[in-house]
Order: sequence, then structure tokens, then C-alpha cells
Amino acid sequence: MSQSPGTPDFNGLDWIRAVPEGGTEHGPGPWIEVAFGDGDAVYLRESDDPGTVVTTTRQKWDAFVRGVQAGEFDHFVEDACR
Repeated sequence: MSQSPGTPDFNGLDWIRAVPEGGTEHGPGPWIEVAFGDGDAVYLRESDDPGTVVTTTRQKWDAFVRGVQAGEFDHFVEDACR
């Protein structure tokens, strides 16, 4: 499949896989993967659907990470475990 002009080469990015505690990188998944592109581009995808990529900015990604660290999203996990 050819890429549109201006579309990043997602295959050329260094994808970091988020593996839950006690999991293995090659476990059952699917896993969330993140990659940092040129400039302030941040890309997210699921390991079982690598062709679908969500794009955001470094500023928004950093705000999200700070929110996770501060526990702002813990209620989502708590609700899912009930």
C-alpha cells in the first residue's frame, strides 16, 4: 500500500509497547504501542491493528501521562474490575 504525500512512515518509527505488570511483550495482548515522530508528533496504535494510528502532540501526550501518574483515570480501571 502506498502512502499519501505528507503521511509519516509509521514502519520507520521506534514503537514502544506498553506491557502490563506481570505480562510479557509477546504475551496475549493486544498491547498499546507509542512512538515519537518528528517535531512534536506522538503516535499510538494497538499491536493487533498496526495500520490504525492515532496522532497527537507531545504537549497533549505529556498532559495525559501526568494525569495517569496523578491517578486521574483510576476510576476507569476500578469500574472495569467490578
